[in-house]
Amino acid sequence: MYITWLGQSCFKIQGKEVTIVTDPHEPSLGLKLPRMNADIVTVSHDHYDHNNSGAISGHPIVINTPGEYEVKKVFIYGIPSWHDDKQGAERGNNTIYLFEFEELKIAHLGDLGCALTDEQLEKLEGADILMIPVGGVYTLNAKGAAQVISQIEPRIVIPMHYKVPGLKVNIDGVDKFSRELGAKKAESIDKLRIIKRDLPAEETKIIILHC
Repeated sequence: MYITWLGQSCFKIQGKEVTIVTDPHEPSLGLKLPRMNADIVTVSHDHYDHNNSGAISGHPIVINTPGEYEVKKVFIYGIPSWHDDKQGAERGNNTIYLFEFEELKIAHLGDLGCALTDEQLEKLEGADILMIPVGGVYTLNAKGAAQVISQIEPRIVIPMHYKVPGLKVNIDGVDKFSRELGAKKAESIDKLRIIKRDLPAEETKIIILHC
């Protein structure tokens, strides 16, 4: 499996027989998506920097609500959550997605804005790879992200939704998150190639993907 970050909360997850794109963003965000096909597109919430499913070719199945789905042997669990720490009063709803395929569990938190409930944690139990927003302002900040990571205890953490060159949104960069976790040894790479046996055995590994 290959995981590529395309800015904000957008990832391309390529398996042997299926490709998933999460939260594709509009060009007005300041970041341009490459041309790409997908079998599945997930949308965590209906904001312009997450809902540009029309930019993805290949007639993908678009999933944009909580629920349980199976598409091409990929099991997808959409878990309702909040975009803020006031039960959605400020920014509305957010859907967390858990993908299960090729012996891996990948959790994409979308624009989560608060700590997780026991019910949400139960559904995310055993997540191997966690994609988590860290930029603050509209989502979890560095401290909040560290708290959620300690709740889930994944094997690999990939930060997302933080300031990068060209982004027209004023949020924190990834450095605050790295300092919060003491992640001096975080691995910084262009693309993650991962299979089950490559997961770290004990401690959580931080991987910063280039956009």
